[in-house]
Amino acid sequence: MTATPRRLDPPSLSQRLRAAPAMTRPLMLDIIDNACRRFPSLRQNEKTERLTCLIVAEAWIDAALALIELELPMWQVRRIAYDGGEWHCALSRERELPDWLDAAVESRHADLALALLSAFIEIQALAMEASRPSVPNVRPAPDPFYEPIGCENFG
Repeated sequence: MTATPRRLDPPSLSQRLRAAPAMTRPLMLDIIDNACRRFPSLRQNEKTERLTCLIVAEAWIDAALALIELELPMWQVRRIAYDGGEWHCALSRERELPDWLDAAVESRHADLALALLSAFIEIQALAMEASRPSVPNVRPAPDPFYEPIGCENFG
């Protein structure tokens, strides 16, 4: 695990997760290297030690849940369901809201750990998009019908 995370490339990482038949240690370490911002900066505190032990033990579901807890403290698992040979997972910021009001991030995969991590990667990608400045760098083109006028009365 490196100390400096590289730029997240959600399409390729998401595709790798979808294509993987099961979780592996190299895939988990790649997710941590490319998608985690807090894990490398926390050094060896209790949570990172626990996650490292879970990875060594290959307890992938617990490791995925620990990674979500560490990296996305505001997000919680809203729903986990098994249907049609796939695990369906939903992560949410407002778990107590009704489904139709909540903006949950959902994913699915035949492997539960990969379903959880697919939702995790999608949230990380959304967070990177949202972290861009909300103020544009370039001024928008003026409206062609807009013309400033002076309205002072000096007389």
